[in-house]
Amino acid sequence: MLWPSDYHMHTPLCRHASGEPTDYAARALAVGLTEIGFTDHSPMRRDDFDNWRMRFDQLGEYVEKVRQAQKEHPALQIKLSLEVDYLPGHEDWIRELAGLHPWDYFIGSVHYVSDSWAVDNPEMISKWKERDAFEVWSVYFERLTKAAETGLFEIIGHADLPKKFKIYPKQDCTKLFTSFLDAVKKKDVAIELNTAGLRKDCQEIYPSAAFLALAAERKIPITFGSDAHAITEVGMNFAEAVAQARAAGYTHFRRFEKRKISEARIGG
Repeated sequence: MLWPSDYHMHTPLCRHASGEPTDYAARALAVGLTEIGFTDHSPMRRDDFDNWRMRFDQLGEYVEKVRQAQKEHPALQIKLSLEVDYLPGHEDWIRELAGLHPWDYFIGSVHYVSDSWAVDNPEMISKWKERDAFEVWSVYFERLTKAAETGLFEIIGHADLPKKFKIYPKQDCTKLFTSFLDAVKKKDVAIELNTAGLRKDCQEIYPSAAFLALAAERKIPITFGSDAHAITEVGMNFAEAVAQARAAGYTHFRRFEKRKISEARIGG
């Protein structure tokens, strides 16, 4: 099978991944991928914002490492990109980042439901006991919807991330999902099928099959990503992701070059 592009992977500069970009590229070729994209966690305006992203003064080093991987693996298409956290009020910073290098795409992700709490951080899992789950999911999706509405991102990452620790609201979240998806549709943004969820407590792709079905009803484009933080995770569980996409009715996935859109058929 001709696998979809793996558009979500990290580097050691984020301080919680291992393996250099050229090693990820070699692994991608070994598992049969033809295109990948590096999307390490972008710097914040303040380097001390948290401890799981590159510093601003490392951005040039990141670009150099990706360019080196491109030179060493000419048979593989390698995209230069970032995973960029969306927080309200950070839009100007994201625009500044966009102008610094010829990026192929930005993945917009929400991790923070406040300036101090990233809902997927295992070191902060105790905070879930202090908040109502539906309130947390509501804040998360409000921010994710705003991220889509900004038009600053080509892809929205791991759309139902709050399920990571298998903490679900008792209430129906369908309205949260559809409000977000309507914003995505209006801005012609893609959402990713992120296989990292299969490696987490939820043991489910981000987004769920039911969530993806809602996206398919709206003809929202998709991308694929392993969210690899280690070489062995490149392209991991893509068979399951492809099966989920096809079950929802998808036949194509979205690709990017210098932030311009194209499409390719799933499976060749």
